[in-house]
Amino acid sequence: MARIDVIMPQMGESIAEGTLSRWLKKVGDEVKRDEPIFEISTDKVDAEIPASAAGVLAEILVQEGETVPVQTVVARLETEKGAAIAAAPSAPAPAAESAAGGAGGGAPALPPAASAPPAASAATAAAGASAPRDGGNGATFESRVRTKSSPLVRKIAADHGIDITSMAGSGVAGRVTKRDIMAAIEAGTAPAAGAAVPAAAPVATPAATRPSTPAQEHQLPLPEAWPGDVVEPMSVMRQRIMEHMVLSRRTSAHVTSFMEIDFTRVARIRNAHRAEFLQRSGQKLTYMPFIIKAVVDGLKAYPVMNSSVSGSSVIYRKQFNIGVAVALDWGLIVPVVKNADDLSLTGITRALNDLAARARAKKLDPSEVQGGTFTITNPGVFGSLMGTPIISQPQVAILGVGAIEKRPKVITGADGEDTIAIRTCAYFSISFDHRIIDGAVADQFLAHVKKSIETFPDAGI
Repeated sequence: MARIDVIMPQMGESIAEGTLSRWLKKVGDEVKRDEPIFEISTDKVDAEIPASAAGVLAEILVQEGETVPVQTVVARLETEKGAAIAAAPSAPAPAAESAAGGAGGGAPALPPAASAPPAASAATAAAGASAPRDGGNGATFESRVRTKSSPLVRKIAADHGIDITSMAGSGVAGRVTKRDIMAAIEAGTAPAAGAAVPAAAPVATPAATRPSTPAQEHQLPLPEAWPGDVVEPMSVMRQRIMEHMVLSRRTSAHVTSFMEIDFTRVARIRNAHRAEFLQRSGQKLTYMPFIIKAVVDGLKAYPVMNSSVSGSSVIYRKQFNIGVAVALDWGLIVPVVKNADDLSLTGITRALNDLAARARAKKLDPSEVQGGTFTITNPGVFGSLMGTPIISQPQVAILGVGAIEKRPKVITGADGEDTIAIRTCAYFSISFDHRIIDGAVADQFLAHVKKSIETFPDAGI
């Protein structure tokens, strides 16, 4: 008989912990190799974690809703069928505060039911949280976690001139969380090295309903539930979206411009090649690959649209990684088509369909939702005509695609006479960061996208 530890995986280079959101198996269930056994939520993605070996789920050490460091043992598999199985799962250990990554802030995870963990579970959690581990470059696990923190926290620290390495945070292994950095900013100074950052005082209101910053807590009272109301805690993903959107609004000077784009030519090309494209590639040809092609052309013509702000510097990205928002039943996720400039229309279509399908099945790897340089959101699929989308940090612009529909338009014929014609059109919006992008540049970019779509070549489909 042998038991195999099931660990909390590191779902991305910058992620130090994850929340075990749901067990897909219970103690005593037989598990096949590569069969999903639990779901995790991080600030990047929700994902199903497969078993590394076949066997029987003998022990569950981390309960649903708990947030633990990566490499923590969350369960054990008995590799010989029929072996003795623990009679009951271990009691839940107190959840560690959820630390933010690139997608949002540091809202605490929902607390599990209070109970004292058994000695074995406590030892396991303590080992995962505090035992020094060499990262292969001479640095301990704790120092790597603290100095890396999360992309979001590092950006906030850089923008406010705070040395994050001098702070002792309240997160895992002293990791500085968004709450720590915001508290330091509110106080006006960063804590000195070795000075512990006090944790927020517990309140009766569920963590998910609290505002994301101390400043907000002073500004607005929390609403109270009335008789008959239904109160539900936010999911980890919903909390991250909330925090990321509020932070983006606070960080970037948002301005939005609109243009109407004529899709009549693209619609004709699409209709003419749709059947042959499906037969050849096995993929349905939608409007989005045409839009991505036009956007990449525009980004090459106006590089500042494909950049990021780093303090008082501008980083001009040489990769063209296009994020495309995908609506899920439980939230929103933005998988990224990497190096879109190297892909054909067929390649973009395949990548889009694959990413969207795996996003809905919770099969995305965190690397597939990271590294975007520009984002496209398509509320038009739900009938929306136009919108003012919020920029996905640390990007500086986002394109909104309205409903593509037939409209009566005034056009000038070859003889110079104006006539009414039916055209396939859509409103596009570009929300941009006015800190580094002027309105003229944003409008020139959008005009370039418009021209690329309205004159799309009929070759190479």
